[in-house]
Amino acid sequence: MREGARVIWGYVDRILGQPSLIRESSRGKYPWSGVFSRGVSSLAQKPDKAPGAQNGNGFGDVILNPSLQKRIKQLASATANTKSHQGPFRNMLFYGPPGTGKTMAARELARKSGLDYALMTGGDVAPLGAQAVTKIHQLFDWAKKSRRGLRNKTYMSEAQRSALNALLFRTGDQSKDIVLALATNRPGDLDSAVADRIDEVLEFPLPGEDERFKLLKLYLDKYIAKAGEKKSGWLTSLFRRQPQKIEIKGLSDDVIREAAAKTDGFSGREIAKLMASVQAAVYGSKDCVLDANLFREVVDYKVAEHQQRRKLAGSEGNKN
Repeated sequence: MREGARVIWGYVDRILGQPSLIRESSRGKYPWSGVFSRGVSSLAQKPDKAPGAQNGNGFGDVILNPSLQKRIKQLASATANTKSHQGPFRNMLFYGPPGTGKTMAARELARKSGLDYALMTGGDVAPLGAQAVTKIHQLFDWAKKSRRGLRNKTYMSEAQRSALNALLFRTGDQSKDIVLALATNRPGDLDSAVADRIDEVLEFPLPGEDERFKLLKLYLDKYIAKAGEKKSGWLTSLFRRQPQKIEIKGLSDDVIREAAAKTDGFSGREIAKLMASVQAAVYGSKDCVLDANLFREVVDYKVAEHQQRRKLAGSEGNKN
């Protein structure tokens, strides 16, 4: 019976389960995954607590150049209208330095378009060898089963030829089921045949000073101001130790703007890590207080660290 159950479950997993290439998906591993939890959260969620509403821009933790953010909103609206009219979707390419919000923007675009999404990385394809073609086809077959359509987010590094051919085969014609979104920090490495499948190209540059100021404010609120807030629900409070409340003293907008000016060249991800370091420094202090002096100290340290990394990267590039 045990062997029979294992065989049956293996068959169910192969037919209904999520393909191994997918790192993250809004659909869950199986069609029934998360049905109960999603139902409970949708009943409990207040309108002003909807994902992406917390910073007023409708895109969660993504702070982008205003023109780029406007373009993404236009694409989300166009994709939603395409879906409602059952037209063919347009494939997209997001490119720019690491940590500039390409992945988060793709997630939010999918949600605003009313599509499911799945994340895949080209680094997972390379070790598969001859199995890569089969896995790529499994992914696209699985994607077509989504009732809401699927946004397939794929990172491309050095494409493996066998997997690339499978990808080209499945994207030769515009699909009414799948939006293919490629994200890369090296667009010049893309095969010309892959680039030919792209309808929309968006550049994600490093954030400017105004965007860095907004990101610092966003993560200050997330990692510092709300760090000690009690989570709702008695189960959470029963099983999780609540973090100590952080007191903020004398941290004005002028101090934050000063930090925004110092962090020229930082990506959004680096700013998030900077604020995580600020949180760690506060928790490492005696009184759990964040003031302007401690904030400046951490910012200066992270700026020096950033500059040192750039020097090391430059020296490695010269050797090559």
